[in-house]
Amino acid sequence: MNAVRLPGWARLLAPIVVGIAGLAAWYAFVASGSAPRMLPDPFAVVTEFVERFGLIAEAAGITGTNALVGLLAGSLLAILLAALAATWRPVDGMTAPLVAALAVVPIVALTPIFNTMFGASSQFGRQAVAAIAAFVPVFVNTLRGLRQTRPVQRDFFRATAASGGQTFLRLTLPTALPYLVTGVRVAASLAVISALVAEYFGGPADGIGTAIATYAKSGRASLAWAFVGGGIVIGLVFFLVTSLLERLVARRLGAGRARS
Repeated sequence: MNAVRLPGWARLLAPIVVGIAGLAAWYAFVASGSAPRMLPDPFAVVTEFVERFGLIAEAAGITGTNALVGLLAGSLLAILLAALAATWRPVDGMTAPLVAALAVVPIVALTPIFNTMFGASSQFGRQAVAAIAAFVPVFVNTLRGLRQTRPVQRDFFRATAASGGQTFLRLTLPTALPYLVTGVRVAASLAVISALVAEYFGGPADGIGTAIATYAKSGRASLAWAFVGGGIVIGLVFFLVTSLLERLVARRLGAGRARS
């Protein structure tokens, strides 16, 4: 049974309707008087967001930079190690325990350690936390993609006297690329979350996470939630950019297969 495909306008309208319904439910819950003290109504949050937009944008720039640096560094290291693991079996055996350990390491435990190691005024600890979070999904997906080529395909390239570099560029890389960009898309959200958490638990007195902690502790709930909105915007930007990259890669590979 084929799934019903919604038209483009319906797919665009659906999240807007859900968002409006969520805001209405939020307002009704606060207006009922049963909401917690630290949950203001959405209009108060929007007002703070508009009035403090410059402050929120500055903090978002710091958090976004930390997340981006961590995403790029973690992804690059993951791709290099995945390529080595796919090529040499001993490397695969050595990296498997490391990846398993990184997948379960608590971010909240690493943050104070990194802040102590690199200094409370350095952003490097936060970027390192984001890199660790981004490393695992990129490594796992890239390694899986590099192993998707079938023996018959490799035999065909050997039969045509293709070099190792030609085989990698024309067979292994195109096969692995969709898996790689999917890993990057997943890692992008994790990098943003990790950067926010790292800011929340110490380090320099800037960034979205630090602002949320500061204003929540001082009782300025509306402003704290406005900074939460800034964090959501960062996450959406990372998600949309990586999703667009994933779509472009899929379209490019589809066009290449059609020409061949």
